[in-house]
Amino acid sequence: MPASSNFQEAIREAQQGALVGPNVVNKALPYVGGGMVLTAAGVMGGLTLMASSPGLFMPLFWVALIGNFILFFVAQNAATKENNGTALPILTAYSLITGFTLSGIVAYALSVAGVGAIGTATLATGITFLIASVVGRRMSDSIGQALAGVVGLGILGLIIAMVIQIVGGIFIPGFGGSGFELLIAGFGTVLFVGAAFLDFYTMPRTYSDDQYLAGALGMYLTYINLFIFILRLIIALNGGGRRD
Repeated sequence: MPASSNFQEAIREAQQGALVGPNVVNKALPYVGGGMVLTAAGVMGGLTLMASSPGLFMPLFWVALIGNFILFFVAQNAATKENNGTALPILTAYSLITGFTLSGIVAYALSVAGVGAIGTATLATGITFLIASVVGRRMSDSIGQALAGVVGLGILGLIIAMVIQIVGGIFIPGFGGSGFELLIAGFGTVLFVGAAFLDFYTMPRTYSDDQYLAGALGMYLTYINLFIFILRLIIALNGGGRRD
């Protein structure tokens, strides 16, 4: 019995030894949740502005979109360098502005599929998180590494498909109609479900415990993108992707 116990302890130590930050996920999760709450507040602010001053929304949207790209890279750099005191207020602003930039697609989903679309996308994202938090932590190295390769190639393919959709829509009237949008939305949903599981495997192997904000930013982006693609899928299924 003692020999068996020692063997199990050795296995646990070997598994822990492969981790860069064994506690980084638990330290990051409160900030992921806080970012989601701030994003929801940003969405509400955007919807309120659209209702009260629609002419002001689009100019502010483009300013927010450009500013968000800048904030992302500044926050990521600070968080990766463990400069959490600098990164946290930037990430707070980033989460709020992200919500503002998402208010357009949320408003469109409300007009096409009703408030149920938002509830469904939110619920599906939450359920994915709960399942991924259990399964992803227990993922073996062989499965985790294989999934990382698939998700990486999938994101590249998704980006190419979205660029084709945008460019084709500019130059070819009617290009990228409901069928193409449904394909992209479905593929993106599946891809970010896989990424959600992968986050719980890769974070402790990528970030130290003091890089929890960098890990939180990556996980936050996964779930924001998952929410967006579920919402796009619901819109497409309700005919909102048609370009007649």
